[in-house]
Amino acid sequence: MRRSAWLTLFLLFSAAVGLVSREPQKDPRHKDAQRRAERNGWIQVHLAGTPAQIGFQHGYLLAPEIREAQKVLEAELEFDTKKPWPFFRAAAEQMLWPHIEAEYRQELEGIRDGLQARGVQLDLWDLVAMNAWLEWGYYVDWLNKKNKTTTARADGSRWSAPEHCSAFVATGSYTRDGRPVIGHNAWTRYMDGARWRIIFDIAPQNGHRILMDGFPGLIHSGDDFGVNTAGIMITETTISQFSGFDPDGVPEFMRARKAMQYSASIDDFARIMKEGNNGGYANNWLVADRKTGEIGSLELGLKHVTLRRTRDGYFSGANFPVNEKLEKEETEFSTADAALSPNARRARWDQLMGEHKGRIDVAAGQRFLADHYDTFAKKDDPNERTLCGHIDLSPRGIEPWQPKWGPAGAVQNKVTDAAMAEKMSLTAAMGHACGIRFRAAEHLKKHPEFAWQQPYLRDLVPQPWTTFSAR
Repeated sequence: MRRSAWLTLFLLFSAAVGLVSREPQKDPRHKDAQRRAERNGWIQVHLAGTPAQIGFQHGYLLAPEIREAQKVLEAELEFDTKKPWPFFRAAAEQMLWPHIEAEYRQELEGIRDGLQARGVQLDLWDLVAMNAWLEWGYYVDWLNKKNKTTTARADGSRWSAPEHCSAFVATGSYTRDGRPVIGHNAWTRYMDGARWRIIFDIAPQNGHRILMDGFPGLIHSGDDFGVNTAGIMITETTISQFSGFDPDGVPEFMRARKAMQYSASIDDFARIMKEGNNGGYANNWLVADRKTGEIGSLELGLKHVTLRRTRDGYFSGANFPVNEKLEKEETEFSTADAALSPNARRARWDQLMGEHKGRIDVAAGQRFLADHYDTFAKKDDPNERTLCGHIDLSPRGIEPWQPKWGPAGAVQNKVTDAAMAEKMSLTAAMGHACGIRFRAAEHLKKHPEFAWQQPYLRDLVPQPWTTFSAR
């Protein structure tokens, strides 16, 4: 072969090698992360590795959803608190960041890096503010009282701890197999609830593997339904009209994630949630240990904390306070008023638990979360007093959280039992479990007072129950 031909081949080979060497290599932070195809409205992601890797995978795989979620939360917070987004960014940096442990700092920084790798220019303080979304109302309420100021919404109402969720946990003689069953539906505005559709399967470097539902960009579940490989099953409902906040405490979102990741017993869970309690997003936590069959109820106020537990019975959550001192000293709620949504739903839980004693299982839990019986009116009528909440159909609303016809209520549902939890599995349904569809355009046409939600409000389409498992 002529020298010129050899030279040509050499140059072509060198060019090919050069092209190959410049091909982008797979980022090691991806590890074995995966985003699965959407199933019945849900997006399941598998995240694994160090905190920085888990965060990067989260931000990278869910970048479009996180970018959209931030816009929704910004609009909600400004409407509810009359504070602009930069106010929450500053508070995230100055008040919350010093109390966040290194592991979760690294995960939040990883989400930022994953987003930026996808061209989404949200920074660290945007992400911390998003994660504390459910706590900001408590902080602003505390700040207003400290400064002796009030902040009214555009409709004249004021912020108050909302009525988020209906839930139950049962065990012993109440369940079909004598082992724990737990269920929960999330109540939010439909504008954010329609986006609360992530199933997180997280295999962290330290702690226990987690399977939980969640919201894009949040390191915790947010509505806090999940199981871990140590046998702990967790959910919660908010304490209605709660007031109290400690700016020197540990953010609730970090404690909730830590408890989901590191609890191997009910005692572990209670200890982690109580350490540095800031009062933000005050909840009645329902928890079960599938290994022992024990269940618990941790009502976590700021001043008053009550832990109840049993191996034969049930606990329910519907935003009602349990401890009388907590009700009197930390809320503006009245458990004596049977017409209030939390009290009506509490009564319904008691009825259902009694009627189904010995027969409660996953299928029963799914039916409970679709229930439309109004214990105050004593009839079936989907509204704010039913376990499957439809505030948009109520001429009363849930004041002061939602006015009449407010586009809010139950947005998604989850149930699992001890046998499923052993396999790191749960069943979930997007939309109202009862099958009623919310149509955004029709509702805004009838109720133009909610026009501020128009850019973000979408239809809430009921989907079938679907089983998800850790990979």
